[in-house]
Amino acid sequence: MNRRSTIRSLIAAMAAMVLVAATACGGSDSKITTAQTGGADAVTVRLGYFPNVTHATPIVGVDKGIYEKALGENKLETVTFADGTAASEALTAGAIDAAYIGPGPATNLFQKSGGEAIRIVSGAASGGASLVVSSDIKTPADLEGKTISTPKLGNTQDVAARAWLEEQGFKTTLEGGGDVKIAPQENSLTLDAFKAGDIDGAWVPEPWASRLVLEGGGHELLDEQELWPGGKFATTVLVVATTFLEDHPDVVKQLLVGQIEASTYINDNSDEAKTITNAGIKKITDKALTPEVIDAAWENLTFTDDPITSSIQKAAENAASVELLDSSDISGIYDLEALNDALEAAGEPTVTGA
Repeated sequence: MNRRSTIRSLIAAMAAMVLVAATACGGSDSKITTAQTGGADAVTVRLGYFPNVTHATPIVGVDKGIYEKALGENKLETVTFADGTAASEALTAGAIDAAYIGPGPATNLFQKSGGEAIRIVSGAASGGASLVVSSDIKTPADLEGKTISTPKLGNTQDVAARAWLEEQGFKTTLEGGGDVKIAPQENSLTLDAFKAGDIDGAWVPEPWASRLVLEGGGHELLDEQELWPGGKFATTVLVVATTFLEDHPDVVKQLLVGQIEASTYINDNSDEAKTITNAGIKKITDKALTPEVIDAAWENLTFTDDPITSSIQKAAENAASVELLDSSDISGIYDLEALNDALEAAGEPTVTGA
């Protein structure tokens, strides 16, 4: 049995167990729903995403029935997760077929699987991440001896924070030591810790950056957009399990047709899309964002199908430099053929690969 056959057998055996455990993996945010019942020969697409404003594309696309329409006779099941680690575990076990996650978890999963597990097939969101700090921190130099949080060790914002601090001349360690201490934790805990004065700041995605400012009394020391050419960098991408992509390329293209329509709808109907997104977050988490928070967060995000591959490559180099990846080599991580076919069919500009 070759390596790929072995991987297929292992994930098939684990799939049922992990799908049952998906709610536990995602904490209180995880829910599983079936959005459509297809015919007897229908393919089921099990799609994961987060109840977060950076995942507005799937939230809106599912709510409006856009994905279901694009999938035709095929079925859509949705699973929500609290973070990229939980979604990556489900992908690895074969419990889901595709997921919206950050570039950090995507590259980490790709490398750890020897390039086997997933392919990035599209972007979804750009921007929307900031370093927010307490009032006594005025300049980067003031961070020495301070403690900041990130959402999770090795996640997209954690990598960005460590790389930027290194460029400022600060040493950090994966164990939370160094000139600036990094204490990864869930975003909700970060907000509470910031309010209590237990941490001095956090490098977080929206809406948490806006919440730290509006609810926590912090101020933005750095908008991550300042670090990237044109202010563009991938925040959310769509990844598909390689086995599913190989077995059902036509279904993946249908999914991408739906995504393109969803992102177009968001950009053409911003106010309504914002309302749908907030309602979707409340439906999953039982708590909506305040109008002030979602308005501020929305302004910092761009919803785009372009995965902005140059930013993902740079992020991989950053992760390798702070010892969160074995190397910066992510050759083979992209498969953008279906996306470009769907974009061309929709009359939209195609995107470039790595």
